[in-house]
Amino acid sequence: MYALFAKNPHTADPEQHREYTRYLAQQMAPMIHALMLVAMLGYAVATTAGALLGSSPVPLSLRLAPLLPLLLVAAATRRARQPRLLSALALSCVLLLEIGINLNGIGRAPGQPWIMPGLLLPVTSSVVWLETWDFSIAMALCALGPMPMLLLRTDGMHVVQYLVYMMITVSLAAVLRAFMARTLFEQYRLERRLREKANTDDLTGLLQRNRFLELARLALCDICRQQRAVCMLFLDADHFKQLNDDHGHAAGDAALVALAATLRAQTRPTDLIGRIGGEEFALLLPGLDLQQACQRAEQLRLAVHAIQRPDGALTVSIGIAECSHPGETVETLLARADQAMRQAKNNGRDRIVSA
Repeated sequence: MYALFAKNPHTADPEQHREYTRYLAQQMAPMIHALMLVAMLGYAVATTAGALLGSSPVPLSLRLAPLLPLLLVAAATRRARQPRLLSALALSCVLLLEIGINLNGIGRAPGQPWIMPGLLLPVTSSVVWLETWDFSIAMALCALGPMPMLLLRTDGMHVVQYLVYMMITVSLAAVLRAFMARTLFEQYRLERRLREKANTDDLTGLLQRNRFLELARLALCDICRQQRAVCMLFLDADHFKQLNDDHGHAAGDAALVALAATLRAQTRPTDLIGRIGGEEFALLLPGLDLQQACQRAEQLRLAVHAIQRPDGALTVSIGIAECSHPGETVETLLARADQAMRQAKNNGRDRIVSA
């Protein structure tokens, strides 16, 4: 039982936590949409059946009123993939269902079954919550939602019974959610390991081009949404073909491995590094403006001088491009940094040029 509720390792790293939450949103969005449709259909059937089997002081049209906003919420969920938006839509669905439960329960005699959906809702919705905060809010809505109906139409004993049953139901929902969260996290970790193995360059251990662009695209969207600065560095080892031709590919491979190790040592955990092709490397530097990126590039350039080739010290030419507007794509940013790197080559190599 303790293992279910133990804190997942991903929560210690904010960047990995965001990536995991996005993964959950992608995986669970179709299920959340389907459950909303089932809930909407069940509510419509139950309300109609209740109107046929008994009387209520609340008009049927008013009791059916939550169906329209439920339909709109379900329609919005179909295309939503942002974690917070999905959580907000799911919470809105729970709130609308609780309103409907109250509308259908007002005026009913104590002991009639309109309290049952309120007890079922925590369990049936337990698997759709992406984080702890939305699960906590949802359980509070489920527990407190039917209280107006209970306080208006029942005595204190029925309220106590309801609270006891709700505590049991919420506890069961917490266990189900913990089990689902643990299972999904293990699946995420396994998929991540497989992706890393498939998308990592065997020689240098850095990201391959396609994976680098994929992660950089996601990171750039987050950075632009937060209105932070970001720069792209494009590095190319100087005279690398000559090294391979004169001293063999083993010497070239050794130089690339040492260069990759130097790049890792000089970068932050939030930076992205990828081998774009051959002796070309790219770095995405979140939170750095052009001046700060130039300082970082100079540190890299000088650090690379410590790598010794058979014919002397290794040098690199570096191009830098800063994201100029929120809509700029990773491909455009990389192309501008590449162009700046080529200008550094034309200017004599072993230098930095900004776009």
